[in-house]
Amino acid sequence: MTAEPSRSAGRMRASDADREAVVEQLREAAAEGRIDLGELDERLGLALTAKTHAELAPLTDDLGPVVLESGEPLTLKGGIHGARRTGRWQVPPRILAYGGMGGVLLDFTQAECRLREIDVEVDAQMAGVVFVVPEGWKADTDALDLGFGGLKDKTTGERLPGTPVLRITGSCGAGGVVVRHPNLRERRRRRKELSR
Repeated sequence: MTAEPSRSAGRMRASDADREAVVEQLREAAAEGRIDLGELDERLGLALTAKTHAELAPLTDDLGPVVLESGEPLTLKGGIHGARRTGRWQVPPRILAYGGMGGVLLDFTQAECRLREIDVEVDAQMAGVVFVVPEGWKADTDALDLGFGGLKDKTTGERLPGTPVLRITGSCGAGGVVVRHPNLRERRRRRKELSR
């Protein structure tokens, strides 16, 4: 197996976290019997030496995200003090986020997600809703009512193979909706955590 860069993602450099995510997905695929140990070794070697997202993408393209059962949606209510979902957490297929006066933060950078699409209904209300997504994730906000607060999409907009799409609907209210990648402070904190 060779990892050939695609034109669309060819220049985007891969981080240690990107390589780590692919390694984890490959190990899970081997544990589930979707690839054998020989293929696992070969793909792990390519993943650990990959320099770009385009070199990583072919290593998991044929494994595809697994669609989990729908069940109850994750509901976050900002209320007065705010609500956050950060760190390691399992992403469900449907999320409801109500900003309230304290706001809602949904950080997907360490979340476990095997979905192709995540439906998120927002009511940003007074304080708004913030989405922090890894590089390569895409947000579809075409059905979002901009309200008074509006939308700020600070992502690159380029979706990488095998990454999910956030389908955000609802209202931006007065507080607005922000979709962004991790900022410098968040990236530094993550590097410190990984070095421990």
